[in-house]
Amino acid sequence: MHTDPPIVPALLRLGLPTMLVLLVQAGVGLAETWFVSFLGTTALTAAALVFPAYMLMTTMANGGLGGGVASAVARALGAGDRRCAESLAYHGFVLAIAFGVLFTLALWLGGAALYTAMGARDAALSTAVSYSNIVFTAAIAAWITALLSAALRGAGEVRLPASITLIGAIGVLVLSPALIFGVGPMPRLGMTGAGLALCLYFAFTALTVVVYMRKAGSRLRLTAHRLEARHFKEILGVGLLSAVGTVQANLTVALVTAAVGHYAIDAIAGYGIASRLDYLLIPLLFGFGTGVVTLVGRNIGAGRPERALRIAWIGAAMAGGATGVIGIVAALFAPAWAGLFTNDPSVIATTTLYLRTVAPLYGVFGFAMTLYFAGQGARRVGWPIAAGTARFIVGGLLAMGAASLQWPLAGVFALVAASSIVFGAVMVGALLRKPWDGVALPLATPQLKGSAS
Repeated sequence: MHTDPPIVPALLRLGLPTMLVLLVQAGVGLAETWFVSFLGTTALTAAALVFPAYMLMTTMANGGLGGGVASAVARALGAGDRRCAESLAYHGFVLAIAFGVLFTLALWLGGAALYTAMGARDAALSTAVSYSNIVFTAAIAAWITALLSAALRGAGEVRLPASITLIGAIGVLVLSPALIFGVGPMPRLGMTGAGLALCLYFAFTALTVVVYMRKAGSRLRLTAHRLEARHFKEILGVGLLSAVGTVQANLTVALVTAAVGHYAIDAIAGYGIASRLDYLLIPLLFGFGTGVVTLVGRNIGAGRPERALRIAWIGAAMAGGATGVIGIVAALFAPAWAGLFTNDPSVIATTTLYLRTVAPLYGVFGFAMTLYFAGQGARRVGWPIAAGTARFIVGGLLAMGAASLQWPLAGVFALVAASSIVFGAVMVGALLRKPWDGVALPLATPQLKGSAS
């Protein structure tokens, strides 16, 4: 008789390697922000302006299109079709090149207009544009890394993508300050050095994952397949809708940044420091999401939606608890967090106000985001997009409107906090009202009942 393995250990086995290493990567990003802080408030402001666009790319690649790749591969393998899974991985590689080119051109041509709309001017604007142009040179490599790593995670291979990220992150930690401040014969490059460090990081990770997947011993090989519309549809059917969700999330951050810009240019720097902690949640949630997408996808592929749903609720509870603890700590020690990056009282005050208003609801956001990942695995992303739209309206559009009406800054941040409650309520309510049933199986492949983990 088939016995299901325990869900919690399976989620931890799949999620912890990704979670721990991406937390290291996020820590390196925070370290780079710390390095940049020595260049002054203008540099901090420029970094805060570019950060939403950069995170739009990385979350769209990892959590959006990457979620579509991981879900499609997991469902194909859950139904026992390895050839289909490898063809999906190759189609993901093609999509990575296309989206990488799109992001590079978009930010090269439209970056200045974007940052101006977000409130940048004078030195902050010119610094942001220069930094952005360098960072988005690496867009193709970043997309290749994300989508091929997603394919491996969908196949249950989490150690290799995690190891590549760890090695690259350590390299950035050493290289970034050397390029920013100059060491020996290396000149002081300032923000240009910070951008170059990211470019070298993504070049390394992309090359490494491609070389690995070309080897015969890879769990999922990258080999050329005939391009087929049905495979693109299988990925994009989940990935594009999920990408809409990441666009909504990052547009929310961009609108809040613009709203804060109505008050003072230094306030943008304060919000930028606070939002870095927001984004520190992403590796944690992505770790939980890796396990949830893979296990939900495999069980859906094997024709077991009830177990898939149980995995979703358990994963959401784990993620909500972890992010809730982080939120409480962040709210209690907000001034100390801000003090790591600046001694400007106005910047510290903005950071503290934001974290003490928004961070206590990190647990709600973490719970809802994990259900979002589960929807990717089940190929059911309609309600997650609706939830993200509600969050965008409350935390982005209404917050921007409040700033235009000259509400106190605390009111703007209160709307951001309320948006997490709305997001969570829609996600939970939708899944309770309409659990997964009749979910489409992978491409023309028979069910293999009971074969999922």
